[in-house]
Amino acid sequence: MTQQSWDELGGALSSAEFRAASDAIVANIEQVIEGKTASVRLALAVLLAEGHLLIEDVPGVGKTKLAKALARSIDCSVRRIQFTPDLLPSDVTGVSVYNQETHDFEFKPGAVFANLVVGDEINRASPKTQSALLESMEEHQVTVDGVTYELQTPFMVIATQNPIEMEGTYPLPEAQRDRFTARIAMGYPDSNAELAMLDVHGARDPLFALKPVSDANTVRRLIATVRAVHVADPVKQYAVNLVTATRESPELRLGASPRSTLQMLRTARAVAALDGRDYVLPDDLQNLAVSVLAHRVIPTADAQLARRTTDAIIADLVHRLPLPHERQRSPYDNRPSTGDGRAQYDQRRN
Repeated sequence: MTQQSWDELGGALSSAEFRAASDAIVANIEQVIEGKTASVRLALAVLLAEGHLLIEDVPGVGKTKLAKALARSIDCSVRRIQFTPDLLPSDVTGVSVYNQETHDFEFKPGAVFANLVVGDEINRASPKTQSALLESMEEHQVTVDGVTYELQTPFMVIATQNPIEMEGTYPLPEAQRDRFTARIAMGYPDSNAELAMLDVHGARDPLFALKPVSDANTVRRLIATVRAVHVADPVKQYAVNLVTATRESPELRLGASPRSTLQMLRTARAVAALDGRDYVLPDDLQNLAVSVLAHRVIPTADAQLARRTTDAIIADLVHRLPLPHERQRSPYDNRPSTGDGRAQYDQRRN
């Protein structure tokens, strides 16, 4: 993946500035999405981790609304792609068109040339068209007719999809799924949230009145702040152990990739920053494991016959894997000491 330098991203924000900017984005999205704070915060965390988000659920629960609300909350370029069976890869990446006046080919950028790309119902397009996003999602660039075009920063793909049991859908290829940092399910709102939704959405759609509360430059500085979040060596080892457990599980025939380890750590940094911390806890990795890993792994035939979902398998692995209980105290950690210069990891033990 193309990584921008600190100078290109801009300076990191102070803790107060970071909290004010991130809270404003979350509050703005929640004007549209009722009762889904966890999903909203995870979507923002994926953006700040320089990743991509897959939102999977049944029709009508607000998948596209969440994607569009996040996009409208930031004053930057946004493109929406409605994936259909007849969509072509060139519709996504762009195409070279012959100009009769100049007697030469000129490139017409596709919908992927934006800061935020909203791909609606991505699994209704053919695998060939789905794969048109592979290069842009991993390398932040697009190559057409031998010419490479760099994409802007920030760059994020927010894709929605219906469960593969729905008619007219194509399962995402493994390589495509692995490029999505996290997968979330919106779920049905509780009765109170649905009642509030009737009051807010009954007369008009608040999405149309949503105004940006941030811009691309601020998001770049938020990303720079997230990059500076400290991760201790035992926490990194715990992330490696967690991903290794998926490769050794008898219930999985395909475990998580090294890319998933990187993306889980980056997302954990973003979650820690959103929680007001400048260091990552193992609890952050535990809470992210299902969202970051479950869509990347493939269960065995026996696990499928036993109706074991990948979410349940990953949750069991997290439950069984021991936590690193303590480590040498770092200057970033201000929790109570155990008395020997060490700080306990597991907050449940404090």
